[in-house]
Amino acid sequence: MPRVSLFGYGKTTKSLTKLYPNAVFYDDKAVKPFTDENGFRVRPSSEFNPKHSDLEIPSPGIPPSNPLIFQAKNLMSEYDCFAENSPLCIWVSGTNGKTTTTQMMQHLLQDKGSEAGGNIGTPLADLNPDADMWILETSSFTMHYTNLALPNIYILLPINPDHLSWHGSIDEYVNAKLKPIESMKEGEIAIVPSDYKDVKTSAHVIHYEDVNDLASYFEIDTNKVKFKGAFLADALLAMAVDKILFDRVDYEKINSFVLDPHRQEELRDSKNRLWVNDTKATNIDATIAALNRYKESHVHLILGGDDKGVDLGELFEYLKNCNVKIYNIGSNKDKLSSLAKEYKISFELCNNLADAISKIDKNLKENEVALLSPAAASLDEFSSYAQRGDEFKDAIKKIS
Repeated sequence: MPRVSLFGYGKTTKSLTKLYPNAVFYDDKAVKPFTDENGFRVRPSSEFNPKHSDLEIPSPGIPPSNPLIFQAKNLMSEYDCFAENSPLCIWVSGTNGKTTTTQMMQHLLQDKGSEAGGNIGTPLADLNPDADMWILETSSFTMHYTNLALPNIYILLPINPDHLSWHGSIDEYVNAKLKPIESMKEGEIAIVPSDYKDVKTSAHVIHYEDVNDLASYFEIDTNKVKFKGAFLADALLAMAVDKILFDRVDYEKINSFVLDPHRQEELRDSKNRLWVNDTKATNIDATIAALNRYKESHVHLILGGDDKGVDLGELFEYLKNCNVKIYNIGSNKDKLSSLAKEYKISFELCNNLADAISKIDKNLKENEVALLSPAAASLDEFSSYAQRGDEFKDAIKKIS
């Protein structure tokens, strides 16, 4: 039996003990060795010795710069563990919208025996190996480490700068997203943005510029789909896979899908003013998509958090043509304020999210929009983007 080392003591690696019950965990947070409640051994990362390991499987979030990755001699991803024994696989990736697209696809295909997992929250080891198909939300982190597993259908949403501190550069981030396409085989299908239509592959590539291209190619009437903006693209990509596999377009079923909270979630305060919780917008592209949805209104925009080293110039180029005032919070609020001055955009420097909401409350008119769309991660001040969104919503409910 191979000696297996699991890097990181988290949900994904814990589930892999179903395959490797004698595996040993190595975790950066472990101060000293211990045995958990299930009898698994957990050791500090510093105790890893490649001479005593035949296989190393990292948690997807561990970056290539981590010393464990440098020391590993037999690195394999979670996906590679299932490369030979998985059902038909549909991978969904991109910078924004992959969770919603995966959820919509599962909603459409569950009657055909599909199961959804991956980055959406369910590790592959927890999926039914006898399901007819797996729909996997697939992160760039996972694809960076994956060398054996491949999708039968690959859905790629637009790529924009994100996770640059993890990957090291935008080129490495894009390369991770395109990596599976290059090895896909004849008879398999990749649906990709037009920017990547010329990627070398044996798969059949369908490329799109926008929702109109998708609707035209797959003969879908967008007037019959209730979703708008970024959600329309998510819905069309989900419907495209249903059309490819089963030659059906089910408007009633896609329209019955209920969106998760925290992505362009609209709510009204006691004065009937519109506030939008888009806390899940952790990068520039997601924020621009939200602004585009409300482009006809004056927007009071809450920006800021951990921007992960991304150049924010593109966002401010867009903002200078918007009817917007920004309220800067988080660890990059001083950087945002400097950019606002440079681009001559009205702004207020705020102490925190609660302060921003208080300031907007004083300025917001009934026909305007208050938008939390931070273009940044939340972990500088919150435990998650969901906590940031929940605090936003709780504050709006208390406005009198």
